[in-house]
Amino acid sequence: MTNTTLTRMRDRAVTDRAELDRLLDDTVLAHVGMADGDGGAVVIPTALARDGDRILVHGSTGSGWMRRAAAGCPVCVAVTDLNAIIVARSSFESSFRYRSAVLFGTFARLSGPDVPRALDVITERFLPGRLAEIRGTYRRELAATMVLSMPIKDWSMKISGDWPTDPDADVAGGAWAGVIPFHARAGDPQPAPDLRAGIPVPASVHAMTLRRPQRRGPAGHDRVKELTAHQ
Repeated sequence: MTNTTLTRMRDRAVTDRAELDRLLDDTVLAHVGMADGDGGAVVIPTALARDGDRILVHGSTGSGWMRRAAAGCPVCVAVTDLNAIIVARSSFESSFRYRSAVLFGTFARLSGPDVPRALDVITERFLPGRLAEIRGTYRRELAATMVLSMPIKDWSMKISGDWPTDPDADVAGGAWAGVIPFHARAGDPQPAPDLRAGIPVPASVHAMTLRRPQRRGPAGHDRVKELTAHQ
């Protein structure tokens, strides 16, 4: 048995790399788990960006967990897209609709010209078009920033796209059942208190705030259910 071997709900397993890439591209928050070096463990929330066949994280050169990761400490990286509550006719059968993945491996620290290139990838991942609107990164800022890269090799993924699966006795009862979808969207941009007058909202921010939320729940259920049924 390996780290990527699923022991429960194997019918929800997904092995299609394109689905993993889609999840990584739709999710900006990841959690990195590792041994803390003192006999314990630590899980750190951090921003994540996919760059082809690798994932990128960045932070301060003073970060303890990043220094341990850069030294080759094995890690697991978890990402989750929680998109609905599955409301069954009992609390036992109620659950969530989600996509989740865990990636295993080791990070390597980037250096030289790879650092600014990776930071550009991260910036464009979080706010497409922003690089054309802002100044370049100063050398001292680069010196204070650590960027880590991990190849996408060992991973497991699950997609839960079910409706409630209640027993016949509960279906015959009077309790409501269904799905409550979540829709995530950017809100109206709020200017910084020290923003000089006359500076308009840039195109990158406009595009982000006008982006429609990704549809989840019953309207997109058939594709997800079909995918899970064939794994």
